[in-house]
Amino acid sequence: MKPRSYWQENLRLVAGCLAVWFVVSFGFGILLVDELNRIPLGGFRLGFWFAQQGSIYVFLALIFFYAWRMGRLDRKHGVDEED
Repeated sequence: MKPRSYWQENLRLVAGCLAVWFVVSFGFGILLVDELNRIPLGGFRLGFWFAQQGSIYVFLALIFFYAWRMGRLDRKHGVDEED
């Protein structure tokens, strides 16, 4: 196992997840809210939806994505927990 390579891939994954979370929560929910509010989604404006619900759903999806990718990364570097 190469600890430096493992750590770099882990940091790259965390940075990517944080970037997606930032874009969705701050970008869509705050900065682009006026533009997104022109698009209706289920009776609500899309900007409002992202600010209230969408960023939470994306955050939950990112948690599952991170866990899945870390499992693959652990197996790749031989640090997974075997039964």
